[in-house]
Amino acid sequence: MLKMTTPNDLKSPCVPRNGLVKLTAQTNCLGSASITKGTPAAKNRLCQSSSVPTILPPAILPCHMEPLPTAASLLAGDIDDGSPTCDQPPRRKLSKPSLERQLVLDEKVLNRLLWYFTTVEKCILAQVCKTWRKVLYQPKFWEGVTPILHAKELYSLLPGGEKQFVSLQAFALRGFHSFCLVGVSDLDICEFIDNYPLSKKGVRSVSLKRSTITDAGLEVMLEQMQGLVHLELSGCNDFTEAGLWSSLNARLTSLSVSDCINVADDAIAAISQLLPNLSELSLQAYHVTDTAMAYFTAKQGYTTHTLRLHSCWEITNHGVVNMVHSLPNLTALSLSGCSKITDDGVELVAENLRKLRSLDLSWCPRITDMALEYIACDLHKLEELILDRCIRITDTGLGYLSTMSSLRSLYLRWCCQVCQYTFSGDFMRPGCPLLTTTGLSGLIQLQDLEELELTNCPGATPELFKYYSQHLPRCMVIE
Repeated sequence: MLKMTTPNDLKSPCVPRNGLVKLTAQTNCLGSASITKGTPAAKNRLCQSSSVPTILPPAILPCHMEPLPTAASLLAGDIDDGSPTCDQPPRRKLSKPSLERQLVLDEKVLNRLLWYFTTVEKCILAQVCKTWRKVLYQPKFWEGVTPILHAKELYSLLPGGEKQFVSLQAFALRGFHSFCLVGVSDLDICEFIDNYPLSKKGVRSVSLKRSTITDAGLEVMLEQMQGLVHLELSGCNDFTEAGLWSSLNARLTSLSVSDCINVADDAIAAISQLLPNLSELSLQAYHVTDTAMAYFTAKQGYTTHTLRLHSCWEITNHGVVNMVHSLPNLTALSLSGCSKITDDGVELVAENLRKLRSLDLSWCPRITDMALEYIACDLHKLEELILDRCIRITDTGLGYLSTMSSLRSLYLRWCCQVCQYTFSGDFMRPGCPLLTTTGLSGLIQLQDLEELELTNCPGATPELFKYYSQHLPRCMVIE
């Protein structure tokens, strides 16, 4: 089944979206529908046939009244004239489309109305009639949407038992320039390039997940798709570092590599040498070491503004030294899961990367309150801080953070472990300082805070949330 992903789908479910059907009472007790702003729950009723009331006439109508048209009749042909009866006078036959039908099929009205629907709802509404399909198949309605295509959905079975690649013309009409391909092979990618009309110039982003692409397939894809600027490789274990050396093209500005077993320091060397215009790099690689952090070139020091290192277990504070000198203009940095980073590494980050607006230190068990003091003292432009599973931070550290007027989003999920990992040969050692209600209440000093998440923090009590609602009325607090 085709799936669509949009940036809005990743937001918290408590964020409202536009679109509400409001049924207002009328004097004739028949009711009418209008579109206003509201919550998604009410908006979804637009796409459910059971929620569209079929307006039925009463048993006996006065001679001057006629039954209102049903929803089906709005898209049907002229109304049947019917035969005169003793109870009702003959109805005139409408030689021209009714006003309701004109409104339902008016493209100017539809162009404004259909903005209120979600991506899934647009897929359903495009099947109503040709006019709605024509309006909805405009690229403007699908901006930011990424179709997800699984390998088994790319082929249809012919009567003779042979497989035929499916038509992608409907995707081309909507102007999709981003695709996520799951479980594909080299042959599948070649078929996609040959059958999608916009593949050569129009596709700007491709994500390959759990696929068996090899060095040859990667080289063909990057050579043929001349418009590609963003590439994601996740769970692809058949390409090698040699494939990256032979295929990476200088037009790529964003690269994400995760769960690919053949990625190590040499892969970082290829990225640094072949992608001079790289602005964003996301890397999850268990075998990348401190040495690789020194490979970035002087040009990348100016162009690269986002670096995400996830679960790079071999990177230590020495790697942080190399990184802050190679990439001094970073505005977003993630060291999530880099378990060997200590407070000294955070101090290097705070002293040398003063432009940082987002910092992720989640799953760094060696981080303590001292690191938060460095952050509060030096990172005056920081807007987002993620401290999930930082099990050593206490109320003292929160006191430092409460002085950061620039902070907009703070995440303290699962900062309540009863055990902490040590790396000196012991498996676990009990005892961990917890964040208390007193410490958390000090965050009300962050009057510009927009989002605070306290999932599974024992200090987050109902009384605390009530306290936040009174003193941080503009902040969305997530339990």
